[in-house]
Amino acid sequence: MHNIFISHAWHRSEHYKKVIEWLDDSDIEYRNYSVPEENPLHSGNKTKLKEDLTDQIRPAGKILILAGMYAAHSDWIEYEINEAVRMGKYIVGIKPWGQERVPTIIQDNATVMVGWNASSVIDAIKCQKSGAIERRI
Repeated sequence: MHNIFISHAWHRSEHYKKVIEWLDDSDIEYRNYSVPEENPLHSGNKTKLKEDLTDQIRPAGKILILAGMYAAHSDWIEYEINEAVRMGKYIVGIKPWGQERVPTIIQDNATVMVGWNASSVIDAIKCQKSGAIERRI
């Protein structure tokens, strides 16, 4: 079983939904700890929301980061990345189709970077190597 958290921007939910589709169509078993737009956390303030996001990230062994340039301008995606790094999580950066650049925070913190296709994402989830840093696109 793969415990997965997908960091994403809600205004780009089509990317999130596509990754979920790839996971559902694959042969891996997974549990999704993400916070989708249709099921938001109902935290009363910013501090509580951070605590709730940390609680969502904690049980996930793999963090998938959708590496659109919008991520460079999202405090919440930055917080999720920083929490994943702090917890020593395996981070998969996913470069959206046709995108030339990747935000520095993702490039610098991803365990592995992959291109925008199902097999690359699924392989990155399956091929986690403890302590190994792998980079590919």
